[in-house]
Amino acid sequence: MYMLSYLEQLIAARRANPQEGSYTNQLMARGRAKIAQKVGEESVEVVVAALAEDKARQQEELADLLYHTLVLMNELGISLEDVNQVLLQRHQAK
Repeated sequence: MYMLSYLEQLIAARRANPQEGSYTNQLMARGRAKIAQKVGEESVEVVVAALAEDKARQQEELADLLYHTLVLMNELGISLEDVNQVLLQRHQAK
């Protein structure tokens, strides 16, 4: 979980202080629709890798999906802690 928290902070820092050449900033500049589209594309790539690729490729695709999801979460103003709270509530409801 540490790396996801680090990435969440890095993405927030890129939003606050854009850096030339940053892929994160390029993605953010394209807006919510493009970010959401990238999450969709990465989701499909995860499915394809799960069905037809080796573990290393599956890990790479999952990492891409998590990163793009974090960028979308930042765009939406949703934190990892927000999602954690939803998961905790769901678990406690059982």
